[in-house]
Amino acid sequence: MNEEWLRRRMEAEKEAREMRRKSADWNFINSLPPKLRIALEYYVETGDIYNGAKLAGLAVDEFNELRIKAGIIAVD
Repeated sequence: MNEEWLRRRMEAEKEAREMRRKSADWNFINSLPPKLRIALEYYVETGDIYNGAKLAGLAVDEFNELRIKAGIIAVD
């Protein structure tokens, strides 16, 4: 694997995580039941909507609606 590509990928993931953190409505997220709060926190850190939905016990489309309510932007 090219070291430069890996460095750029890691930097892009760091920037995406920061964007998700900054856009999140933390008052809303912290008001949720633990299962949903933890799932959204996981999504903020990883950007992994599929496992976030699984942690929340929701379908992906339901979790995506919760993500939107929480103000978390989707960064690819």
